Amino acid sequence: MLIVVLVGVVIFFRYEQAKQAAREKGKRPAPPTPVVAMPALVRDMGIYLDGLGTVTPVSTVTVRSRVDGQLMAVHYREGQMVEKGALLATIDPRPFQAQLLQAEGQMARDREQLRNARLDLARYRILWQENSIPRQQLDTQEALVRQLEGVLKFDRGQVENARLQLHYSRITAPAGGRVGLRLVDAGNIIHSSDTTGLAVITQLQPITVVFPIAEDSIAPVLAQLKKGARLPVETFDREQKHKLAEGTLLTIDNQVDPTTGTVRFRAVFPNEEGMLFPNQFVNARVLADVRRGVIAIPTAAIQRGPQGIFVFVVRGDKTVELRHVQTGITSEGETAIEAGLKAGELVVVDGAERLKEGSRVEVRSGGHGKK
Repeated sequence: MLIVVLVGVVIFFRYEQAKQAAREKGKRPAPPTPVVAMPALVRDMGIYLDGLGTVTPVSTVTVRSRVDGQLMAVHYREGQMVEKGALLATIDPRPFQAQLLQAEGQMARDREQLRNARLDLARYRILWQENSIPRQQLDTQEALVRQLEGVLKFDRGQVENARLQLHYSRITAPAGGRVGLRLVDAGNIIHSSDTTGLAVITQLQPITVVFPIAEDSIAPVLAQLKKGARLPVETFDREQKHKLAEGTLLTIDNQVDPTTGTVRFRAVFPNEEGMLFPNQFVNARVLADVRRGVIAIPTAAIQRGPQGIFVFVVRGDKTVELRHVQTGITSEGETAIEAGLKAGELVVVDGAERLKEGSRVEVRSGGHGKK
């Protein structure tokens, strides 16, 4: 009986071994893992400094009347772009015309008095030379002429003042820019002491952006400015998806804010398309320097593990190698490689989470460029 059991066990194990051998013989190798790989390229990489900035106009002017009177007409539309010197409003000019007429009449009267006094002075000089009048009478006439000359000069000032008041009845734009909402309607009595003004003009072209940068970045920027370099600045919308304008760095502030550890930068933009609006929040970045001839790969290819930073490099036999690298600056979706990688080597940028050392891959090409 024992012999029969042993024979059955042996037959069973041989049967299982035969089945296992059959399965091993018919087993197929695992398919390669599809990945996207891009070559490491040699390129110039810019070093950018980013900050959340505020659009600040070069000038904002509140237009006020310099004389009192009734506002007769408003000659601008709300939101209109106006040039410097454009007529904005008109104040009733008739009171100022009457003042000018009075001043001109008084000056004409005093001018004739002066002319007559000068004629008398000429006669008195002849009579004094002939000893027909005393010296005192001549001196009195000379003093009268000088007095009337002073009166005539005062009259000229009155006339010029009256003309100036008449000129001020036409309110013009002191600067070019965009006119805001109207603050006073025609028909109202306005005064030079009014604080609200008639309108606000904001200059939009050019326009500036003020944004903070960390104090550690002051030195390299100052070094570039001392060389006379014009550092380019770009502005983007709140989500950093759309570029709004391009300009240049104008200057930096004269002190660091101790509460934030930042210094304010001011950049100027032509704003020809009007994409920047006063007090608008934008994301600004300044190109502080350019690293020439660095090996760059997409940042998505960078992997991090317990042993440090590494990438998967695709070898010629379509297997991958786990390669430790030393990274440098990161800019616009790319990272510079300081050591561990050569130009032209393929690195995996998508699908690396399914890989290990020696894994077989199926490479799919992908674009390699800046965002």
